[in-house]
Amino acid sequence: MTGPEASTRSGARIPRALAAPAPGWTTSADVIVVGSGIAGLTCALRLREQVDRVLLVTKTVLDEGSTAWAQGGIAAALHPEDSPEEHLEDTLVAGVGLCDRDAVEALVTEGPKRVRELVALGAEFDRDAEGEIKLTREGGHHRDRIAHAGGDATGREISRALIAALDRVIDDPGIEVVEHALVVDLLQSEPGSGPHSGEGEGAPVVGVTLHVIGEGQLDGVGAAYARAVVLATGGLGQIYTSTTNPPVATGDGMAAALRAGARITDLEFIQFHPTVLFLGEGSTGQQPLISEAVRGEGAFLVDGTGRRIMEGRHELADLAPRDVVARAILETMREQGTDHVFLDARHLGGAFLEERFPSIVASCRSLGFDPATDLLPVAPAQHYASGGVATDLRGRTSLPGLYACGECSCTGVHGANRLASNSLLEGLVFASRIAADIPERIAAGELPEVVVPTTPTHAGGEGSGPGALLDSSQRLAVQRAMTVGSGPVRSAESTASTARELGELSALPPSTAAPGPRTWETTNLLHLGQALTELAHRRAETRGGHVRSDFPDRDDDRWLVRQSVVVAPDRSLTVTERSMP
Repeated sequence: MTGPEASTRSGARIPRALAAPAPGWTTSADVIVVGSGIAGLTCALRLREQVDRVLLVTKTVLDEGSTAWAQGGIAAALHPEDSPEEHLEDTLVAGVGLCDRDAVEALVTEGPKRVRELVALGAEFDRDAEGEIKLTREGGHHRDRIAHAGGDATGREISRALIAALDRVIDDPGIEVVEHALVVDLLQSEPGSGPHSGEGEGAPVVGVTLHVIGEGQLDGVGAAYARAVVLATGGLGQIYTSTTNPPVATGDGMAAALRAGARITDLEFIQFHPTVLFLGEGSTGQQPLISEAVRGEGAFLVDGTGRRIMEGRHELADLAPRDVVARAILETMREQGTDHVFLDARHLGGAFLEERFPSIVASCRSLGFDPATDLLPVAPAQHYASGGVATDLRGRTSLPGLYACGECSCTGVHGANRLASNSLLEGLVFASRIAADIPERIAAGELPEVVVPTTPTHAGGEGSGPGALLDSSQRLAVQRAMTVGSGPVRSAESTASTARELGELSALPPSTAAPGPRTWETTNLLHLGQALTELAHRRAETRGGHVRSDFPDRDDDRWLVRQSVVVAPDRSLTVTERSMP
């Protein structure tokens, strides 16, 4: 439980919807699931068994989400000598005082069962000579509890298994998949009206507007209506110049929820993965990740002189939590005036590396580096959003009818810094909880059918007017401002500068921006950047994945709090603090 709230208003203003053409078509379902990563696929498959019609929409194609890029594995207490209690403790330590303990307990106690269900579904994890699932260790874990597949292709295997399960039921009229569908905004009824009257903080969600690139009826912008909407749209990595996230990670669902008035929590806590292959100054976009599992198998970090960076810094040395390792790398780079350090895996040998990490070895060699013979240049880059759309333990958000799971959500599991390989597990556990909650509420009459209007609803009303879009040509300007001012090293001065730059971008003439996917994505990054920067500016301490250079220490007396933002009806940001026990 958290303590009392205190609220303040921010100067930033965010529209209630994106400028978009009026919907030209309509469709409906019992539940709309947006996203096809581990969370979205799990939720859709489980819901299909219990409700009449599920509509699963995905931004590109089913297997291009962030799940497929997850290298290291999925964490769960599967070994007889391990326990959920030990997994709980490691997670709480990594979260630096800001985890929701009840959410973490749900994660670690239900996690092993959910992983075994994945195996039953067809996911093929790596196994030892006795046929047991192989387990390895990553940063912050005191036990070997990371299950992996294909050596370093765990996410790809999990995605394959879930999509194969979906393919087996694809002819079922109870589930429909729409690919190349970008969620533009949420559709809402009037506050205090309709089936969700009296529940939640804001206007009930009754559907989404979608832009679909296709043939026939589902082409262009349309309106999809449902009893409930589940956002499983992944992260916002493209908000920075360098990220491990795929190009689709532009925070679409998170931004749509923000504009609709949903509570967004812990958004300032961005995890910067310590070991991302450094490709030279000016390299942007998705960067090659060197999984933490490589250090789990014995690789270690060194500076240009060969000195081991992590010795004496933490009891777990190179397997310390990611924020500790990233901070050590940043300090080393600053002290030595360099833009990278090195990962040394040479002693592990070529044969072992090729067997255990075939994808990483192939990726490195394609770029001119051989882990078996070369020191690998690495530097921190954006990797994961620990915050997002705030939910309770059932996945319900502050908006009636709206659910969220996976990286776009904030269950409270991660606190200020996600423990390695807890993300896939969170997607599994909380998607399953949502898939249990929605049918129960339908049966109880709490989520009655939504009447599809004759004329499709236009999201946002007045909020879709002038000034609501930022031209896609400004995307790099957003990314640079965020990286310099609200990146891994921050200060009051840098975050204030970023806020000014983003404010200037939001004030550009709207006539330069034509509605369309690239422009909508860029505007989503702008809106999330404004909210993130506001919280980063306010948090005057160093905690989790970032460093405040002007406040280098953690401050539990003042900042043992979780911050949330909500877009008010007048478009201003309301910032709320909730104290932690």
